Amino acid sequence: MRRRTGRVLAAAVAAACVFSVVSCSSDDSGSSGDRSAVEESGVKAAGDPIKVGLFNPSKGPATQAGVSTGKDAAVNYINNQIGGINGRPIEVVDCGIDQTAPESTIACANQFVQAGVVAAIDGYNSESLAAVPILTSAKIPLVGQIPFNTATGAKPDNRVYFGPPPAAFLVGFMQSLKAAGKDSLTLANADLPQAHQVFDGLLAPLGKQLGIDVKSVYYPPTGPNFTALATTLAEGNPAAAGLMTAPNDNTCTKLSQSLRSVGYKNTMFMAACTEFIDTMGTQAVGAQTYSPGWQPPAKDSAPEPAKSNLAIAEKYIDDADGAGGFYAYGAFSTFVDFANGLNQAKVTDLTGPNVLNGLKGLTDFQSFLGPKLTCNKPTSPNCTTEMLLFEVTGDKTTKPVGGGFITPNPAVLKLIPGAA
Repeated sequence: MRRRTGRVLAAAVAAACVFSVVSCSSDDSGSSGDRSAVEESGVKAAGDPIKVGLFNPSKGPATQAGVSTGKDAAVNYINNQIGGINGRPIEVVDCGIDQTAPESTIACANQFVQAGVVAAIDGYNSESLAAVPILTSAKIPLVGQIPFNTATGAKPDNRVYFGPPPAAFLVGFMQSLKAAGKDSLTLANADLPQAHQVFDGLLAPLGKQLGIDVKSVYYPPTGPNFTALATTLAEGNPAAAGLMTAPNDNTCTKLSQSLRSVGYKNTMFMAACTEFIDTMGTQAVGAQTYSPGWQPPAKDSAPEPAKSNLAIAEKYIDDADGAGGFYAYGAFSTFVDFANGLNQAKVTDLTGPNVLNGLKGLTDFQSFLGPKLTCNKPTSPNCTTEMLLFEVTGDKTTKPVGGGFITPNPAVLKLIPGAA
């Protein structure tokens, strides 16, 4: 996302509080004043901080720099604008992990136990399963947006994810392809065990279920040859081609540029990326991306409260002065939904089990940038299956395919453990 030169007007930010799930009037959390006053002047948290861990993919070849930006922006917003959690500030124990090395995830889980965190945030960690036994034993819930590890997402025990399961994005995208009369798809992913697991266990069977010829291409995570990769993806001129998942926005930008340079003109699927839309301009028209929540390129199409909340997120992410894009907004909304959810659940004794029960008890909860959530499903850690599929429609703009959230076929999702 390009760095903004201007600031969001105070009135726009103030208006967002009208639609926010956070109460801006006096309540048990110790906040005071009306909703607009909170967004104009802020309610600062006080007292002993609440420690929350973060599995941050900031090391190794598959880094996601936006997670750090989103975390910093969210902590600023939560602690200085909405009064923290139950009036107390959050303090993030930020632990860098290498997604190609499960032992780094294990080391971070042990660090969180020693630090006494009340929850651990999954920053899109494809090796999150390595932490589950340690966190479960210590009664520390794992909380995130999307379980990038499908085995982590297969069970609801001791975990809550505010977004949909990975299968929902694949099903929703392929449903859209089928509805448009497109029946061939070639997707690339980093040559990592989790990628093979997703393709073999999810994508290939889903393709057969929906009548789409699906092929896979793998590239070395440390240094792909984008021209060669684009040439392989374009072979046979599939109706859609691109990335199954995106390690970072730079990969999306280079691959999309290469696809166009080798003459591929059909639908480019760029997973969860957004920055390539700015970089490529009109050359990106027709490309599609997915997301669990609204993103800035589609802000003109967003309904309330997401539109006003996007203005808030943009302001704080801009102030954080780091990498933007999908992962920044995803991390921001994960932390804010975590705080808002616990405030709405009125969890006052912030222990791991109480945090888990409070989040699991959320029903019809309006997420910050996504749909309303119900998190008490006995078969899934995910609070929703709804997803957004965006299509680039003009210079640096997108619109949601179908006008809004897509509900993937429940019968198909039921075939995948934890997806429904």
